[in-house]
Amino acid sequence: MARSVAKAEAAFRGVEVLKRILIVDDHAPVRLALRRVIESVPEFEVCGEAENGRVGVKRTLLLKPDLIILDFSMPVMNGLEAAKELNELMPLLPILMYTSFISSKLEAEAFAAGVSRVASKPSLPEALIKDLWILLAPAA
Repeated sequence: MARSVAKAEAAFRGVEVLKRILIVDDHAPVRLALRRVIESVPEFEVCGEAENGRVGVKRTLLLKPDLIILDFSMPVMNGLEAAKELNELMPLLPILMYTSFISSKLEAEAFAAGVSRVASKPSLPEALIKDLWILLAPAA
């Protein structure tokens, strides 16, 4: 019910198409928290979730999101490996790496793998929303 109200509000504000976001994180509570933050913005919707990088790549190809939130440390395929594969398959797709393990070395590796932005986990909801808007802003 709340989501349909948010969609109606977005339509009222002139938003024709919601921005679709895929969440890739191995911890269900983190995915739930991210979903709540994302869906608090009428212009955003979560189009899917994945518990590791391998599933995330498959769901990206299936769901065609506008943006991916990608954890770094995951089983099966970590965030850097997933970002490299996604960047080869869909080089224009923005990727936000959301991780507890931020370092200058990891940031450099993430950017080299095709990540668009790196954010600290946890960050304030307002900071996360700002990062999403920055990545989803139309190119000037």
